[in-house]
Amino acid sequence: MSQKEEFVRLALAPGANVSALCRRFGIGRTCGHKLIARFRAEGVAGLAERSRRPKSSPRRSPPSLEAAVVSLRKECPAWGGRKIAGVLERDGIGAIAPSTVSGILRRNGVELGALGGGAQPFIRFEHEAPNDLWQMDFNGHVPLRQGRLHPLTVLDDHSRFSLALEACSDETTETVKARLITAFRRYGLPWRIAIDNGPPWGDGGRNNLTVLGVWLIEVGVAISHSRPYHPQTLGKDERFHRSLKAEALQGPPFESLQHAQSAFDSWRHLYNTKRPHDGLAGAVPLDRYRPSGRDFCETVAPFDYAAGDLLRKIQQKGATSLFGRAFKICNAVAGKVVAFRPTEIDGVFDVFFRHQKIQTIDLNQFQR
Repeated sequence: MSQKEEFVRLALAPGANVSALCRRFGIGRTCGHKLIARFRAEGVAGLAERSRRPKSSPRRSPPSLEAAVVSLRKECPAWGGRKIAGVLERDGIGAIAPSTVSGILRRNGVELGALGGGAQPFIRFEHEAPNDLWQMDFNGHVPLRQGRLHPLTVLDDHSRFSLALEACSDETTETVKARLITAFRRYGLPWRIAIDNGPPWGDGGRNNLTVLGVWLIEVGVAISHSRPYHPQTLGKDERFHRSLKAEALQGPPFESLQHAQSAFDSWRHLYNTKRPHDGLAGAVPLDRYRPSGRDFCETVAPFDYAAGDLLRKIQQKGATSLFGRAFKICNAVAGKVVAFRPTEIDGVFDVFFRHQKIQTIDLNQFQR
């Protein structure tokens, strides 16, 4: 204020060079003449800072639309501008830009970005059709009021559709198998399931095959394991876990597994049918998912190996022999018939269990 008053009084002095004074005070001539005019009209009070807010905002969103933005954010506190704008437009409430949504939330005191985000864009890859690949994993373990909760997640790679979100008490083979059977009965069989290397998916052995993997192969599903220490191999399921944690696991601990499952069912419905997905250009997973045409068979069907395959029934502890050479495959296929298929290299065979290649054996490494 003191500098403004000094400038104005010097500028109003007889013979003053206003342009030169503006240069010396570091202000533009338009600003200088505006200060002079305000001082003449209002005195020193006219030099005080004034709000730059317009007297009217004809393009401001209607109060009803602002209220809908705030209400949806309260319902889904991890959603940002793009998701909220997409839902409001899809539900016919109103078309609004994501940036406008962010502005409304800021005006209402909502802290943006508090629940994650900010990741750098990356190249996306997805399979061409639903059920080409499912991704499956546990989302760690979560404390209950009493006990622990192990969320099991199964996601379709193409559509990001959540096929199963189960509140499990453990991470055993039987637990996973029971949940998968429920999913298979409703949605049919995928062609392949991607899993990681820990129990019950893998045993850390040479072919990383477990009893659960053997069962999946028997029902007609191929399996693949992620690269060790590369969680991005199951990137879509890992991203699903991040959304699950931010939107469904942020509150106080669940009272029980039943309470957790009820919350999971509600959030899964929201995720599949209402929540816009950035990886789907704002669509929801249900828009892109279709059930598989391959029905789940309650009993394991017989399997015919190719002509020329050398068949062996694996003994206890995975032992077998070929051309007088004894070696071990793995415990998980004990009692099962596998096929040895010769390769172009003499003495080297690919080992198949049904449709899945599980190992390569070089007989030259074993003595008769």
